[in-house]
Amino acid sequence: MTSPVRKILVANRGEIAARVFRTCRDHGIATVAVFSEADRGAVHVSMADEAVCIGPAPSVESYLRIDRVLEAARTTGADAIHPGYGFLSENPAFARACADANVTFIGPPPEAMEVMGDKVRSRRAMEAAGVPVVPGRDDVTTVSEAEAAAAEIGFPVMLKASAGGGGKGMRIVERPEDVAAAFEAASREAEAAFGDGRVFLERAVLRARHVEIQVMADAHGNVLHLGERDCSVQRRHQKVIEESPSPSPQMDEKVRAAMGEVATRAAAAVNYRGAGTVEFLFEETDDGPKFYFLEMNTRLQVEHPVTEAVYGRDLVWDQIRVAAGERLGYRQEEIAPTGHAIECRIYAEDPIRFLPSPGTIRTLAWPEGPGVRIDAAVGTGSEVSRFYDPMIAKIVAWGPTREIALDRMRRALRETTILGIETNIPFHLRVLDDPDFRAGNFTTRFIEEHPELVAPSLPPAPAEAIAAAVAAVAASRARSSLVPATPPATRSRWARAVAWRGR
Repeated sequence: MTSPVRKILVANRGEIAARVFRTCRDHGIATVAVFSEADRGAVHVSMADEAVCIGPAPSVESYLRIDRVLEAARTTGADAIHPGYGFLSENPAFARACADANVTFIGPPPEAMEVMGDKVRSRRAMEAAGVPVVPGRDDVTTVSEAEAAAAEIGFPVMLKASAGGGGKGMRIVERPEDVAAAFEAASREAEAAFGDGRVFLERAVLRARHVEIQVMADAHGNVLHLGERDCSVQRRHQKVIEESPSPSPQMDEKVRAAMGEVATRAAAAVNYRGAGTVEFLFEETDDGPKFYFLEMNTRLQVEHPVTEAVYGRDLVWDQIRVAAGERLGYRQEEIAPTGHAIECRIYAEDPIRFLPSPGTIRTLAWPEGPGVRIDAAVGTGSEVSRFYDPMIAKIVAWGPTREIALDRMRRALRETTILGIETNIPFHLRVLDDPDFRAGNFTTRFIEEHPELVAPSLPPAPAEAIAAAVAAVAASRARSSLVPATPPATRSRWARAVAWRGR
């Protein structure tokens, strides 16, 4: 299919920049990388046709500078910008600046970002659209109002920042006497993180799953969903492992269809366009499942590869086409899931204390074999900077069943060798071996309720794995490439070319 755009600048770094470049390469689209001075030697820079330095290492002086990103687009002749995730991806001012510069923004309209980026506004919009929300109050501005609202809702309650996410500005309150301190602390944290100290209250749904629905919409009124992802395994409200479909025993086809219908209704309510994710709290009760709107992420998600694996769609290509004004080109009844996929986020961090572990990667070897996909932008010799998020890669495993997918993931993690920095791979292996996780019996409190997973003693890397890693890196160097070998999961005709899955 002919590309709807000629040249795309990716206003991001690391593995998501590399991910977008691969789809562009599949479709003959020229690419532009931007980089900070700290990323001058980064793999994503070498993958692009052109690259432009946009400032010093701190992101506020480089990746968050709208003027410098747009100047890079102007000087290179890029006619579209993909924001990736993080940085400017959900910034409506950036989307408007792209339009003013006559550059296609590969993302939703800024108006949709503004509504969904504010949790109070989004709650009100969803209530108006008939989307179920967690019982709560969004009009609390003082400690006394918060105390009254908490008493009305019933304990425990959750205090949340109106503008933002990532666990910042969130507090669980279980006793009336703790409301005042929690309200003030959440407000201070929200002000520091987002420049907006507003908070609101919800009933705390403590034993729930975090289930999200992938939606895709075009400018011609077509809105559909591509099933759910279960992101319940979280640490400090940050996702660690994601899978599709959800292993919840209460997630059947009827429930899945109902959640999909609600998610598409939510997207339609804000005239959404492109890829987005509607997140829900999914509560398993004796009376059956209940789900409540949590928020909408108006961008491509970190965990989008598990949806791509199960549904056979290249979501980045769909984003590009939709941003250029094309129709989606497929209907809800034409897409169906196949098998099961799971993603582990690989972080450069201490696997016990979960502190960042920046440094130089001395040896790296990624796993291969049936059903394994690697999204990464590091190689031997890569420098993991202290200035940015410590996630360096995502390992995705697909199988015809969840059990096979989990076994493939376990094998893939054990075959991965990264020397020079610490990673959270040992933690992932402990999770995969946990009986409750294997049985699909978990909620967002899984890690909190399984402290043994954060163990003080870690098994050493198998000697044979290190030997294999050294051999693999030597072979990689002989091929003169530091870019990790990625199974052909990003080829354009995914519905028919899914050989990487294996059987």
